[in-house]
Amino acid sequence: MIIAADDTDSMRGNCTTFLATEIINAMISEGWDLIGYPRLVRLNPAIPWKTRGNGALVMEFGKGTGEKEFIGNIEGKDVFIFESKTDEEPDMDFIRKLISPLVEKFHDPDYSDPGILITETRPDYSFYQRGVTRVMPREDVEKEIIRIGASKMEWGIGRGIIGCVCGSAWIPKDRTFELLAYRCPDKWGTKRTYDAKSIAEAERTIGSSFNSFDFRHGNVAMVPATPCPVMYGFRGDIPSDLIRGHDLIKTEKQYRWLIFETNQGTDDHIIKDPTPEEFIPDSSYSVEGRVVSVRRIHGGHTFVDLETDVGTVTAGIYAQAEEFRFVLDWLVKGDVIRVLGELRKEPRTLNVEKLLIVSLAEDRVKDPNPLCPGCGKRMESAGKDSGYRCRKCHTKAPVTYRAVSRKIVCGWYEPPTESRRHLSKPLKRMGEEQPLGMLLCRNPNNDD
Repeated sequence: MIIAADDTDSMRGNCTTFLATEIINAMISEGWDLIGYPRLVRLNPAIPWKTRGNGALVMEFGKGTGEKEFIGNIEGKDVFIFESKTDEEPDMDFIRKLISPLVEKFHDPDYSDPGILITETRPDYSFYQRGVTRVMPREDVEKEIIRIGASKMEWGIGRGIIGCVCGSAWIPKDRTFELLAYRCPDKWGTKRTYDAKSIAEAERTIGSSFNSFDFRHGNVAMVPATPCPVMYGFRGDIPSDLIRGHDLIKTEKQYRWLIFETNQGTDDHIIKDPTPEEFIPDSSYSVEGRVVSVRRIHGGHTFVDLETDVGTVTAGIYAQAEEFRFVLDWLVKGDVIRVLGELRKEPRTLNVEKLLIVSLAEDRVKDPNPLCPGCGKRMESAGKDSGYRCRKCHTKAPVTYRAVSRKIVCGWYEPPTESRRHLSKPLKRMGEEQPLGMLLCRNPNNDD
């Protein structure tokens, strides 16, 4: 039986991943086994009304058979998953009665509209594809719930049921994992205690990890700043490596920890090379274009206008992304770049998550006014597009230009670790490395 939960975050401390651990603990205590990894499925990050990371939690329960795998610990009890299960399924009504009080315990009616889905049949995969890239109509979701014979529970307007259906439909083509560690309840809302050096060491020594520590700035990126129960989220490609990292990372006493299978760091939300009709706000795209102009506005936000197959696109990088925005400073008219990011409705701007410089145009500057070959004096302009002349000798000379070296090179560029989106695939997972030295430069003509 599949159980999915979404939109259960609370400003008072709860997050949907913690509720998932509560559900898992309750179901295991009742004699049911966890089948496969619990899943944290991020959906369209451009949804205007999303709460936090727009993630749905999906778990499957039954009577496990075959080999089991250790994936965490909840209040002193080790948690295991099974590869397969018997035909015996938990009753839907039993599940409803068991987990309804858990949702109500943490529900914040002023902040979220939770949904719970209980189903034996997984929704069609197309619901994941649409849910991670587009705004999903509620009526389509309701029809799918009826088609698969699922049971649902809703609080408030029940918007979370959309994420439940879309998250349950995920069949991984690319996947990552996240080990989420949780704080003791009496610590929620207080300042977190952890050893930053141990986090840096885990990121440095465990090659399959990513987005934990920003070595350029010396900042920890995996510890949240919100009052939620999460101590940290350690991400990577190999579950056993995450457990090894958990043993290395030093923090305050932990209440529980668990590994989730996720679509984070996969770029599943990106629609590549859309048609003009497909290029609409509240979704994320990958588009290639030729630079028309670059400008920086007050506050340090930088924008580039591109001529693309979907028309003129304004792409922006904001000051919060720190040196990542400097990449745009060094572009000139004629450069070709590919940008990936969310298309905002107003102002209509593509907010850049990462970019690829495909090719660089020749950047030229005008040579100084030449010396007169007759008298040796500096020649003057003869007028717009008319070259130079010497008043004394009446000699003339054309305007000449020289190519200048570019301050940037072709390749991929991404923002600092703390500024990356959950779904954005880091260059590390792409087998790419950005030329870091280029990001330390500034265009002196574009001041904040």
